[in-house]
Amino acid sequence: VVEINFNKIITRPLKADRNRRHMELEAKNSKVINKVIICHLCSKPFDDPRILSCLHSFCLQCLHHEIEKSGSQQMFQCPICEQNTSIPVGGASVLPQNLHLGFEVEVAGYMSKMVNTEVCCDECMDGSNSPAVVFCCTCRQFLCKHCHNPHKRSRHLSKHNMVGLDQEGARQLHTTMKPRDHYCSQPNHEDNKLNFYCETCSLLVCLHCTTVTHKSHSVKEISTVAKTHQMEITGALEDAKEVVTKLTGAIEGNNRMIEQVEISKQTAFLAINQAFEILQQTLEERKKTLLSELEAISLSKTTALTLQKEQFEKMVGDIGHYTDMASQILQTHTDHEIVALGGLIPTELQATLKRVQTISLTPNQHSNITASVKTDDLVTQLSKLGEIIVFSPSPSSSTWMSTSVAKVGTRYHVKVQSKTSKGEEYPHGGVEVKGEMRSKTHNGAVVYGEVEDHRDGTYTITLTPQTAGPHQLLITMDGQHVQNSPNDLDVRPKRDYHTLCNAQQVIQCKAPYCVAIHDNGDIYVGSDDGCIYVFDQTGQLKNTIGSSGSGDGQFSHPHGISIKGDVLYVADTGNHRVQKLTSSGKFLHKFGQQGSGQGQFNRPMAVIIDSNNKLIVSDCDNHRIQIFNENGGWLLTIDGNGSGNHSFQSPLGLALDPQGNIHVAAFGSKTIKVFTKEGVYVRMYGDPNYPIGIAIDDEGYSLVSEYSGNCLSIYDPEGNKIHTVGNLKYP
Repeated sequence: VVEINFNKIITRPLKADRNRRHMELEAKNSKVINKVIICHLCSKPFDDPRILSCLHSFCLQCLHHEIEKSGSQQMFQCPICEQNTSIPVGGASVLPQNLHLGFEVEVAGYMSKMVNTEVCCDECMDGSNSPAVVFCCTCRQFLCKHCHNPHKRSRHLSKHNMVGLDQEGARQLHTTMKPRDHYCSQPNHEDNKLNFYCETCSLLVCLHCTTVTHKSHSVKEISTVAKTHQMEITGALEDAKEVVTKLTGAIEGNNRMIEQVEISKQTAFLAINQAFEILQQTLEERKKTLLSELEAISLSKTTALTLQKEQFEKMVGDIGHYTDMASQILQTHTDHEIVALGGLIPTELQATLKRVQTISLTPNQHSNITASVKTDDLVTQLSKLGEIIVFSPSPSSSTWMSTSVAKVGTRYHVKVQSKTSKGEEYPHGGVEVKGEMRSKTHNGAVVYGEVEDHRDGTYTITLTPQTAGPHQLLITMDGQHVQNSPNDLDVRPKRDYHTLCNAQQVIQCKAPYCVAIHDNGDIYVGSDDGCIYVFDQTGQLKNTIGSSGSGDGQFSHPHGISIKGDVLYVADTGNHRVQKLTSSGKFLHKFGQQGSGQGQFNRPMAVIIDSNNKLIVSDCDNHRIQIFNENGGWLLTIDGNGSGNHSFQSPLGLALDPQGNIHVAAFGSKTIKVFTKEGVYVRMYGDPNYPIGIAIDDEGYSLVSEYSGNCLSIYDPEGNKIHTVGNLKYP
């Protein structure tokens, strides 16, 4: 038993001659003691630390005191994490010891002593208090120079681990000093090590105990039990590492969401300010308009009344002039003057009086100008104007779509659109989106996707399947499946066109012009004899559609066929038209006739269907491509007549690449030209010897049949020829 007074060691004043390294080491050791081996309850180094179920440790005496203070002898709440621990029968003394922490306390005590250059030898018996120079990690003793030498010379002691009383020795202490052996506490067993573990009693026991008190119990060697626990702890650490990784990701997600909340707040703040600035501006402009109208109306009325008043004032002046003159003549003038002016004055005065009688003496304008600004309803509306909408993405409403075909070793892309519970697109990122692809074979192998958050509510998941066959695609948002998840997915093996060679003949018919494959695997072949032959996958004839002729459901040299679902389209070349039939051959519709006008044909050679059910037809002898809706309504013409990149001659085969671009096998131009579905020139590639047919796989590889080259050429998505299959006759 080692008893150490930590407080005395830590607080003792340093001597002036102690060097800086010792000071730093003591400060470091003090921090270790304070942070690692200090009891949370008593704030002192641990004394017989015991472990609670939450894995926090406290001094045994501290636990006794706290349990007694709580008044409960059955349950104790950890003062650090507040988790409850059941107190076993026997009290805190029965709780497991934290042996590792006890060892740390012991090591820290010795480390603290080692920084003191005046540590005395523990071995000297003469009371000389000789200064120690080394520490024996095995004996747990400080030794002076004289005691150290016999220690080294002794056969039994020479293998003990010694460290110097310096900074390096203190650093070595943790790795050199080993925990003490533990001995049995039972009477007469004190010299026996606790090398066994009784699983029945959950106790460490010695060899003698296994034959006496634990004779019929399940007892194992402590090393075996330790290995089992070590494996369990290692597994728990791995699980914890995985959980911590997830929690770290969740924390990052929360941080991103906090940032997004701030961004959303600022966006909403600007929107509110902008809206009310517009309202204020609108109100101010309306106010100015009304005040301007008020000023104009007031000015108009005032002007009219002023003019009327001035007219009245003039009349009053005229009448006053005549009456003054009349009065003056009557009073002072002679008869000769009265006679001279007497006729003129009454005449003018009467004329003025008559003019007064002809005009209205009432004001020509009313004074009532009223401003009608009905604000009650508007104020009510303004008081409720706007709202703060808090919405979040709903996994069950969110959708996804794949942008490619799943193939082994090829990136498979899935685009996820987050939506609210109302089905509206959610415009923000920061949601936890995950994608995985699980094989239904190959022991359920899982491929996890890489997720790119576009920060606009959309996400791209990229997965690279490693095995072919049936898979299950799972897409989750915040741990919940989105619409149509899980979903079955067939992963195809990747094609290797470099190994493509001539295969055996499957179907034989007269002058086959074209071929198309139904979703059920049936093979449709257009023949020179005017018929469409249907074969199964083994080459057995199943059905014959049409016959040679110009009637509905009859054909003349059908050079192009295309099938989608149960609808069959035929480029009826010799009849200069396109026919629409069911997959079983029932006539449905036809369009086109010979000519060069819009919707007319001169030997249509191929017809294909895009993802929007638009029909694309190569109009060979008119040197153009025409695009129609599914019922034959003309939509667009890509004219190859002329010069430059846009021109081409005698277009035969047509195909669509994964991006929806149209590839034209231009027989007369001996090249492949590419246009967008809007008719914009993209590029050209290859130098085929009179190309007739073309097909493009879902990865963008083009297969071109060359009439004069008697071969099939394969081009990669960039237009580079990578392989040729020869010895074909007029493919």
